[in-house]
Amino acid sequence: MQDVGAVYRAAGVARIYLVHGTMAGPEVLGLLAELARVFPAASRPVRRVLAGIMSTLTGETGSYTQEYARGFESAMRVPGEPTIPVRLLDWSSENHHIGRADGAVRLIDELASLRLPRGGRVLLWGHSHAGNLFALATHLLAGEPEAAELFFKATEIYYRWPLLRCVDIPVWNRVRALLCGARGRPPLGDLDLDLVTFGTPIRYGWNSDGYANLLHFIYRRPSPGRPHYLAVFPPSVDDVLRAADGDYVQQLGIAGTDALPSILAWRARLADRRLAELLQDLSSRGEAIERFQAGTIVPDAGTTLLVDYGLPKGGIAEHHAGHAVYTYKKWLLFHAEEVARRFYTG
Repeated sequence: MQDVGAVYRAAGVARIYLVHGTMAGPEVLGLLAELARVFPAASRPVRRVLAGIMSTLTGETGSYTQEYARGFESAMRVPGEPTIPVRLLDWSSENHHIGRADGAVRLIDELASLRLPRGGRVLLWGHSHAGNLFALATHLLAGEPEAAELFFKATEIYYRWPLLRCVDIPVWNRVRALLCGARGRPPLGDLDLDLVTFGTPIRYGWNSDGYANLLHFIYRRPSPGRPHYLAVFPPSVDDVLRAADGDYVQQLGIAGTDALPSILAWRARLADRRLAELLQDLSSRGEAIERFQAGTIVPDAGTTLLVDYGLPKGGIAEHHAGHAVYTYKKWLLFHAEEVARRFYTG
């Protein structure tokens, strides 16, 4: 890990963010989003408390923890050399378009707040749908300001009261001003983004101008008579319970499997519907069964590593149908080395 840290430092990596996936954060029902509107001062401490509770309950099973981040940072540390901070980045974890869009907006706001030296790099690790936060962010950062304006117009009901016109989620207004006013200049200056996804279901596609490097890890066990890059469908219940073929959540969490925003959040529901019309291309509007049968698990951007992590131990509550393996500390060195090799050492 110290060798990994040396390679990262030589490449100019100034910060690492670990981003959890769907249903792993403190806002599973979107209730804190509503609390933040009414009691802004109370939302942050409640978020911290719930995040701590979730971390204690789940441990390293399918979520990045403070312990994982501290271990990652300290393992790379060498006396006399700069420390590369490793931080957790929280988002609502809600499994719908507006939840992921809110995460992408908050990610961009966090990156915009950094004061890094010229040419600095930020390395982002995203588990599950956190990778789709990254995908949305690449389109917002690298697209034309007019496209960003369409995005913010479609979602305006979410962060601005329709009649009063007052903004009750200020981070959205800040990022809107940043992106829609970026005429002819990069919104984040010279910041290079290196993106790594772990078990991310295929959803939005990527804008290659919005990142420097892109790497995907997908847990895949060989299936006789089937190409490794195609998933088996339909899987048997017994196979899912054992994660016999690898990560079934990555395979099945494709377009058409979203939940609806909370019934208490009517503005989020309306914004989600408008955003779906904007984001979903024609290929994602067909029958879900057809998309499942296609068995597509490999994105068409970046480099994908199909990794056989071995048959997991324990039941489905522990391995989450093969989806939890990526956040186990036992694989940290392997992941960190592959990122160094694929991104920074040629």
